[in-house]
Amino acid sequence: MARVDTSAGRPYQLVIFGASGFTGQFVAEEVARAASEGPGGNLKWAVAGRSRRKLEQVLEQAAAALGKPELRTGVDVIVADVEEPDSLASMCKQAVIVLNCVGPYRFYGEPVVKACVENGAHHIDISGEPQFLEGMQLKYHDKAADSGVYIVGSCGFDSIPADMGVLFTRDRFQGKLTALESFLTVQAGPDGASIHDGTWQSAIYGFADSSELQSVRRKFNYKPLPTVGAKLKRRGSLFFSPEIQQYSVPFMGSDPSVVKRTQRFLSDQHQETPVQYGAYAGVGGLGSVVKLMFAGFMFWLLVKFSFGRNLLVKHPEFFSFGVFTKSGPTRKQMEGSSFRFDFYGEGYTDGQEPSGGRPNGTIRTAVQGPECGYVATPIAMVQAALTVLNEPAALPARGGVFTPGAAFAKTTLIQRLHRHGITFSVV
Repeated sequence: MARVDTSAGRPYQLVIFGASGFTGQFVAEEVARAASEGPGGNLKWAVAGRSRRKLEQVLEQAAAALGKPELRTGVDVIVADVEEPDSLASMCKQAVIVLNCVGPYRFYGEPVVKACVENGAHHIDISGEPQFLEGMQLKYHDKAADSGVYIVGSCGFDSIPADMGVLFTRDRFQGKLTALESFLTVQAGPDGASIHDGTWQSAIYGFADSSELQSVRRKFNYKPLPTVGAKLKRRGSLFFSPEIQQYSVPFMGSDPSVVKRTQRFLSDQHQETPVQYGAYAGVGGLGSVVKLMFAGFMFWLLVKFSFGRNLLVKHPEFFSFGVFTKSGPTRKQMEGSSFRFDFYGEGYTDGQEPSGGRPNGTIRTAVQGPECGYVATPIAMVQAALTVLNEPAALPARGGVFTPGAAFAKTTLIQRLHRHGITFSVV
């Protein structure tokens, strides 16, 4: 069972590392909102990063945004830097859980994971980078298990809605769910929407180094997951989806790989039937398709070369048609934005065996929530951390490196998210 008690030497239940970053600011505010949900109705937390001055500004801004002046003096500041291992070790020794907001994780993530494993702190991140996530599992799972440390990746919009949505759908299906597709749609408000360019940079370097991900996967030496029932057919690279009535493309984030890792864990550890999964994202009408094709072609062309990657990094707004910006979305843009995942599943109802032919049952579910990057992501990350603190006995029996679905399948995380505006429902 996870160790979640504080002590004189480990006084903080949560430490937000990278709190002065764009996403870190909103994670700090969400922790402040949810502080009464900690064990015993309290939460002792701190912010951490390279600059004390910037961290104090984070607390000042959070105090003003939330109307909580006590944050200015009631939250401690820890100075730590990924390039200074001793500072990371000191930070981790003081924390029950480190909420790691410092990306791109392929560059800055491993030193924090290493420090957590070596110093007894659990680690939660919001990475959407499969190479980092799977690389950490390959390198640190056994060490974390031996140390009783839980490393849970992709606990933001990538990939809690998708991963927990699959489990929610499976649990609501009256029988054996065998295949599932999800369709993501994002709704912008009257002020538009944008994404901070930190996510853009992660995508650039992820595509540029995709061969490394394949190398990591080969080292696991996994056997293919068994296919139960009818094989799920993959859709094309661009198609019109009758389910959401718009053109769609395969979802390019970490959701498919995270869900597959969860299904493998549940199959291996609990002998549960693995669910086949396909993930897609709606892109809109023909005008949006033309923009996407042009932007995609430019991205594909430039990401192969160092000078091209430099151009992409320097000019995110131009090459993404304004989707990614260096300033990120405004708070007003966030207030008007939302997301929705529609899940379409099929399987075999109670009493019907997969050997008996095609699936005879279907189900449709939805996961909906507020703006995905800086409202839903902090909610998901903080609720994941509170689940660890409040429900350690419901986590996997030993520590290790886990996906959200593997870590939280037996917990009340879905109900916690539901109370905070990320809702799961049968349609």
